[in-house]
Amino acid sequence: MSIIRLQTSKLHYRKLGHGPKALLAFHGYGQEGHYFDVMARTLHPDYTVYAVDLFFHGGSTLSKTDQPLTKARLQEFVQALLEKEKVERFSVMAFSMGGKFALATLEKFHGQMDELYLIAPDGIKTHLLYNIATYPGWLQGLFKRIVLRPTRFFQTLGWLERKRVVDSGLVKFANWQMNSQEKRLRVYRSWTAFRNLTFDIRNVVKLLNQSDMEVTVFLGKYDQIISPKRLEVFLKALRKHNLVILNAGHTHLLYDVASWLKNHRRSAKNL
Repeated sequence: MSIIRLQTSKLHYRKLGHGPKALLAFHGYGQEGHYFDVMARTLHPDYTVYAVDLFFHGGSTLSKTDQPLTKARLQEFVQALLEKEKVERFSVMAFSMGGKFALATLEKFHGQMDELYLIAPDGIKTHLLYNIATYPGWLQGLFKRIVLRPTRFFQTLGWLERKRVVDSGLVKFANWQMNSQEKRLRVYRSWTAFRNLTFDIRNVVKLLNQSDMEVTVFLGKYDQIISPKRLEVFLKALRKHNLVILNAGHTHLLYDVASWLKNHRRSAKNL
């Protein structure tokens, strides 16, 4: 485990493998850097994977003075990691919430990036529940009350599921991510601290279309959190990309991608 310290905030990451290519990896909500262990074994012996613990996950901490996290501050952490590991060119892989970290990295370091692998990425088109949770004012206060007293929230969610207003997969995901006060506080802290990680997707598309970077997107056919439909406009705007849609949902998609790569890596254009 390695640490990058900037004042009182710290970023933990794991160095996995010893391959000649560098891959910076950002996990999803509720995970840690070690979730990329299977991926690193799949990518052996070509890659060295630098698997970051997102703030409020694993060993990474974000001080109150760095909240809400700005893209510029996050880019300082990435720059410090690259300098510490003596990495000049690298690729990025991100799953779910890690997509926001990947896009912030892309904006600053696109000239140094060779490949971008997005696995059901957040940050391109956010879910309504996320927007509600991070909206200033009374809606954010409402979400904080849900964190502390969740009974009515879960009752309402169950009622919406029975009325088929909300998909059952989304309900299961919410239950899994918020079934304890510790988890609910992490949801609140993560979502509010990362609320400034927003992106002009037209600019993201422009950066990708003007570069020679290889872009590969993995999506789950049954994913209700980051559904394929949510990324349709973004993908159509890209001049070139590789799209892989797996018969999977959201929660275990990172592992599903590792399994897919294990079987298809030799025939895949990039990995």
